[in-house]
Amino acid sequence: MTRLFNDPRAFADEMIEGFVAAAGRWVQSAPGGVVRSTQADEPTVALVIGGGSGHYPAFGGLVGPGIAHGAAMGNLFASPSSQQVYAIAKAADRGRGVLLSYGNYAGDVLHFDQAQEQLRAEGHDVRTVTVTDDIWSAPVDELHKRRGIAGDLAVFKTAGAAAAAGYDLDGVERIAKHANARTRSFGVAFTGCTLPGASEPLFTVPAGKMAVGLGIHGEPGIDEVDVPTADELAEMFVDKLLEEIPQGVELEGARVVPLLNGLGNLKYEEMFVVYRRVAQLLGEHGLTAVEPEVGELCTSFDMSGVSLTLLWLDDELETLWTAPADTPGFKKGSVAPQRAAAAVVADEVDASVPDASDASREAAHVIGAVLASIADTIDEAADELGRLDSIAGDGDHGIGMQRGSSAGSDAARAAVEAGAGAQTTLTRAADAWSDKAGGTSGALWGEMLRTLGARLGDTDAVSAEAVAEGVEQAKDAVMAFGKAKVGDKTMVDAIAPFADDLARRVVAGEGLRAAWGAAAGYCERAAQSTSALAATLGRARSHGDKSIGTPDPGAISFALITKTVHAVLTQGEQTQTKEQ
Repeated sequence: MTRLFNDPRAFADEMIEGFVAAAGRWVQSAPGGVVRSTQADEPTVALVIGGGSGHYPAFGGLVGPGIAHGAAMGNLFASPSSQQVYAIAKAADRGRGVLLSYGNYAGDVLHFDQAQEQLRAEGHDVRTVTVTDDIWSAPVDELHKRRGIAGDLAVFKTAGAAAAAGYDLDGVERIAKHANARTRSFGVAFTGCTLPGASEPLFTVPAGKMAVGLGIHGEPGIDEVDVPTADELAEMFVDKLLEEIPQGVELEGARVVPLLNGLGNLKYEEMFVVYRRVAQLLGEHGLTAVEPEVGELCTSFDMSGVSLTLLWLDDELETLWTAPADTPGFKKGSVAPQRAAAAVVADEVDASVPDASDASREAAHVIGAVLASIADTIDEAADELGRLDSIAGDGDHGIGMQRGSSAGSDAARAAVEAGAGAQTTLTRAADAWSDKAGGTSGALWGEMLRTLGARLGDTDAVSAEAVAEGVEQAKDAVMAFGKAKVGDKTMVDAIAPFADDLARRVVAGEGLRAAWGAAAGYCERAAQSTSALAATLGRARSHGDKSIGTPDPGAISFALITKTVHAVLTQGEQTQTKEQ
């Protein structure tokens, strides 16, 4: 378990601060993560990688000559926010374009895509290649649904080497896609991992058993088998990976890069025993191992586990894999001399607010009170939300919601104190929530608050009709943004019935408080009913059946928030009645 921490909510930020202090030879702090502290004389395409923290040396540990130019670093097991990705990519871009690359997880896709759209709107040439190497997470006919695990390194290393060699953005993108298409991984675990402040691991493995097909975010394995010997594990790895030879590869005489990756709490000596048999088996199949790596390459906090990755080479990929690299967490050969890069300076934040009507400012005060109450409610519920999320997911929903709601509340309070109207207050809360929470829920809550704010505006009085329409529009925005529908076992299973019932009641003439309260009750029942569903989207998708019997944590947190809003509205109405 994790023993050394201060405030669990500050763990990722403090970890990044310490990492930068220790690795200043390679990296410097930048808003959202780290970028290189050195640069080559000639500008190159910038490779920007990223993901949740808890995976060192991924992602910040792979920033340096020969690999990445910057890494957006999210909270523990939570994707970085779009603001983080945007800031890191903008800081890393030297005018030759940016390639974004990361593991294929729902939250990462949402945030990186948002950042890409913003960067493109400003004139940056930006492309994306997601890593999809985990063969256990989706069948071969659904490669695009697979998640990225230790194969991240194979893609990042070859793409970074292509950038260093002077490839243009088309070329670097081509190499990243090619490397990803030729990379396959398979992992197992003997214990789960425990996040800072948590008393229990995200999942457990029965004594004498091994979890098969785990993810790198504390997701439980998809199957359990008896713990094998080291040789038997090596044979399982090789047999499984050789069942799926990438298109265009001839098995006999092929050259491969084996990456035996420790997930955080496995001894190197044990891995060497396993790799001894892996090397023998590859040779018996007529394969040549090229510059293999054995060690911690992409971890899962303190998980005891191991994965094997095979990168199937051709001449170009071999040249790029063997090219020099010098980063805090990965080194190969000797890189050309570098010079110090200019320090990254954070943009100044404009605290001024647009003009607003008195009625909208009054509504903003209510919004600020609502968001403060939401933060308190989520703070109390964070442990339970994390527990629900750990059953089939990665256990970060509670801490993500905690960080997001707290940041949203602080931003709303500052906006209200500056005289903001409803839209500006909600927009600033949305940006802060999304930025600090990261993950899928952070992106979706940011989208909801932003959409609701756009409907309310800064000049009009806030009516029940406007709120109901804004909530309905927020529902539509979330469904379009996250691609979820009712029945997928996501937050949408609570949002949709709430928004539809609220709109129906307001149209029928009910006041906002009464309509909201009734819709909140309906929403709570809908959220609880998700326990009968199997997850079909997000990180829980690979463990869909395991989620049956447990409600979706995103739906539960949404329902909890609707009840909190109703309590604030009720309190406000009671206060007005007393004053009258």
